[in-house]
Parts: sequence; C-alpha cells; structure tokens
Amino acid sequence: MTSFADYQNRASQYITFIDSQFYPDYLDEAKTIYSSVIDQFTELVYLANSSANLLIRIAETPNPSRTQLLRVFRKYVSPDTSVEMLKVKKKITNIIDDYGHRFRTIEEIRANLASRPNPDEALMAILMEYKSRGQKGYELTEAFFLWFESNFADDYSIQGPARAGRDVMLNEVLPDWETKTPADILISRHDQTPLVIGFARYDSDRGGAQEDDRTGGNRDKVSDILRYAGGYKLPLKVFFLNDGPGLTLGSMWNDYAALEKYGQGRVMVCTLKMLDERFTRDWLES
Repeated sequence: MTSFADYQNRASQYITFIDSQFYPDYLDEAKTIYSSVIDQFTELVYLANSSANLLIRIAETPNPSRTQLLRVFRKYVSPDTSVEMLKVKKKITNIIDDYGHRFRTIEEIRANLASRPNPDEALMAILMEYKSRGQKGYELTEAFFLWFESNFADDYSIQGPARAGRDVMLNEVLPDWETKTPADILISRHDQTPLVIGFARYDSDRGGAQEDDRTGGNRDKVSDILRYAGGYKLPLKVFFLNDGPGLTLGSMWNDYAALEKYGQGRVMVCTLKMLDERFTRDWLES
C-alpha cells in the first residue's frame, strides 16, 4: 500500500481547497448579522455603571445574543479573557476577581465606541472571522462521513459529529479507557467491535510551535490507543483525516509521514482525495 510519504512530491494535487470568502465581499452579510449586536452592546455599555457590571449584564442576556456580545466585550474590554472562558456564567464572579483589574474602564469603552464609525465595518469583519472559524473542519468531516457511508455502510457503522456536535469520548465507548479523550470518528463492525479511532483537522496554514505541539500530541494518542488495542486484543487502528494547504507548510507533511511509519501499518493519514486509493476494507480489517 502507498504511504502518506509517497504523495509528498504531488502534495498540491491531493489537497482539498475549501473556499474562503474574499474581503470585502462579505461585509454586506456582516452588517446584516452584526449591526444589531453592536447596537445592543452599545446600549448595555450606557446602562452599565462599570466594566464588571457590563459583563454581568451580558452574562444575563439569553443566547444566541450572549455569545456574540461576549465577542465584542473581549475586543473592547478584556482581550485577556477568551470567549470560551466568558461563556461559563457561574464563573463570571471569579473572572471579575481575577481579571477585572485589567478591564478597560466603562468611560474608556464609551469614548472608544463614540470614536468609531457607524456601522463599524472593521469590527464586523473581525466578528465575521469568528463566524467562519471551524467551518472548514466541519465541511471536512461531513465529506468523510458521506464518503464512508456510501462505501462501507453495509458492513460498518460510524459515530461522531459529522459537522458540529459532541465528540466521541473514548472513556464512554472503550471499556476501562481511563481518561476523557475526545475523538472525531469511531468506526466499528456491526457487532460493536471497534476498528478505527479517527481525528480530523483542516489546516489553512500551520507552523512554528503549534506544529511541534500537534505532532507530539498525535504521537501520544497513537501510543495510548495502540497500547490499549494490544492489551485488549482489538484490531484497533488510528486514522488522521487531515487536509488543507497548511499540510504543505513547514515540516507538517514529514511529521505526519513519520507518525504513519511509527504506527507500523496501524496508523493512516489521509486527505479526502486519497481515500479511494488508501482507505480500504483490507486496511479496516487488518
């Protein structure tokens, strides 16, 4: 069977390009989506008596508005705090205690809001980037699920979020798996014998320390899963569905080729365009 390394000289031919919107083409859509969010944020700023009180008021706002307002809050008030952190309502008091001393004052926020044009196209463009974040990954996994079901649904079952949704937690599907390990794909025989645990990622770009961290993390996953498979005498393998032009940057392609070699036939790395050639029934049952 061909290896992931064998495709490197033709890498660009095996990359799937998932389209991104061009700037400024998406500004009309951004205005439609975010004008009301910025107006609502401005209204809350003038109602609040402090930056901390502004965060409390936003936390009390029902979703989906709350998440969008938190994104604006982070830009204007507290770039130290991630939106994921701010989403947890019961932690708002702790966040204010820990980070509130670095919040911009409500007076500064009002002055900065007043200095911006209306509509604020720059902020809307930034918020639009949040909206599209992760979408390429969703499209990648959805394409794989559709491909798998059209080729293997009669003999195998597949679990996982085809787009957005809850990951497959290995501690919930593998007996005695001790840690809460998320995966994107679980392929099993119809008798529930697990065959493949998969991880999917679309890379628009990649490099530096993030690349090194990912390589080490993936190797740890492989080691843990194959050790478990050996202990329980399972034909379990690891699949990395990776795609995007970021694979061709830095050492990424070589890193994944080395990971596949490390797996000694129990690990496969594929882009969507390689599936027909490499992701076969023989490998599934090997």
